[in-house]
Order: sequence, then C-alpha cells, then structure tokens
Amino acid sequence: MRTFSPHPPLQHWNPFKRRREAIAAATCLTEALVDHLNVGVAQAYMNQRKLDHEVKTLQVQAAQFAKQTGQWIGMVENFNQALKEIGDVENWARSIELDMRTIATALEYVYKGQLQSAPS
Repeated sequence: MRTFSPHPPLQHWNPFKRRREAIAAATCLTEALVDHLNVGVAQAYMNQRKLDHEVKTLQVQAAQFAKQTGQWIGMVENFNQALKEIGDVENWARSIELDMRTIATALEYVYKGQLQSAPS
C-alpha cells in the first residue's frame, strides 16, 4: 500500500520549468498581440498617407479652381463694362441723331422760308 504524501515528487513539479514555460507562453502571446496591433497600425498609417495625398491633391485643385474662377469673374466684369460702353455709345448716337434731325428740320424751315420770300 502506498502512503499519501501531501507534496508531489520533485520530478513532476519543477517550478523553474513551469516558470520558463509560462514566460515562453507569455512571450508568444505578447508577440501575437503586437503583430496583430502592428497590422492595424500599418493599415492606419497607409490610410493616413492616402488621405494626406488626397488632401494635397484637393488643395491644388481648389487653388486652380479659385484662380480660374477669378479669371471668369474678370471676364464677366469686362463684358459688363463693354456692354455699358455700348449702351453709352448708343445713347450718344441717339443724341447726335436727334440733334442732326433738329438741325435738318431747322435748315429745311429756313430754306422753305427763303423760297417763299424770294421774288418771282
């Protein structure tokens, strides 16, 4: 009959071996967690680089659009000024035409008056 010993034999219970196994398991777990996090960090970094590139591209395009819009506004303002000048020329031409008609009417009146007062 075997006697029961409250302490297991030393060959079955080696605290140093268990400690090494626990450290190895913890190291594997830590490496796996870090690898998993690194994948996420790398993906976030790549996404950030893409976003930075897109932002720069959009800034360049926005600057070009603003420049082009400024040119369009200048063209429209020049066109409006040309239309105003055309309107001024039209008014000037109407005024000259009215003055010329008035003068022509006056000359015609004077000419007719001279014909009637001339001795026959």
